[in-house]
Amino acid sequence: MEPNTKTIFLFAMFFFDIFFPNILLVYAREVGHKASYTYKQKTDKGPEGWGNIDPDWKVCNTGKFQSPIDLTNERVSLVHDQAWKLDYKPAPAVIVNRGHDIMVSWKGDAGKVTIHQTDFKLVQCHWHTPSEHTINGTSYDLELHMVHTSAHGKHAVIGVLYKLGEPNEFIAKLLNGIKGVEKKEKDIGMVDPREARFQSKIYRYIGSLTAPPCTEGVIWTVLTKVNTVSMEQITALKEAVDDGFEVNSRPVQDPHGRSVWFYNHNV
Repeated sequence: MEPNTKTIFLFAMFFFDIFFPNILLVYAREVGHKASYTYKQKTDKGPEGWGNIDPDWKVCNTGKFQSPIDLTNERVSLVHDQAWKLDYKPAPAVIVNRGHDIMVSWKGDAGKVTIHQTDFKLVQCHWHTPSEHTINGTSYDLELHMVHTSAHGKHAVIGVLYKLGEPNEFIAKLLNGIKGVEKKEKDIGMVDPREARFQSKIYRYIGSLTAPPCTEGVIWTVLTKVNTVSMEQITALKEAVDDGFEVNSRPVQDPHGRSVWFYNHNV
């Protein structure tokens, strides 16, 4: 990492640690509020109005570190440092329909990602259709979020983008579970997160949860490589959620001058 870029990044991490305290509990609260908001734009309960639904969600409208954003080349700084260290492994998991999305939750130790000497344990993953992040203004058909938490309750999320094409191997192994998922947890046995494939150049920035309460202080890592997914797989994810959540993506947010770092090497 070049000196100036490294200084900026470390300052951002310090700022993140001081001003964005433990967000583990507020992330969990997202599940309980699924019926009180929607993704339908230009409605009272849609993304533009989330901050008015609940006082705890005010940051959805007032925050300066909201996600997702457009990852445009115009605001990217090239970094030559090590981006992260992935240490995933198979672990027992369950699948659950949260109404607004389908989530796979690991009940055993599925490993971690290490970012600047901080370990973030893999907790769960879920999908958004279409993608929430865009790259140079381009939206994709699907986005996977791999959610991690540190020992101090901080979050790091990895975003993987998909376009229509060949079936995705990771989703293929979960397809029966997705099609038969209910509101209660369903045991799906051992799930290997490495099968989601993370070898790619990446973007990184400081953002937020992309659903209420929109809590800020999330370290986002979005892969540049776009994977493929079949129409059957996208349809299964859409049909499994509650009516009205077939489209469950928040529009891109104002970056407010935030830095985006581009790591130009594989993990």
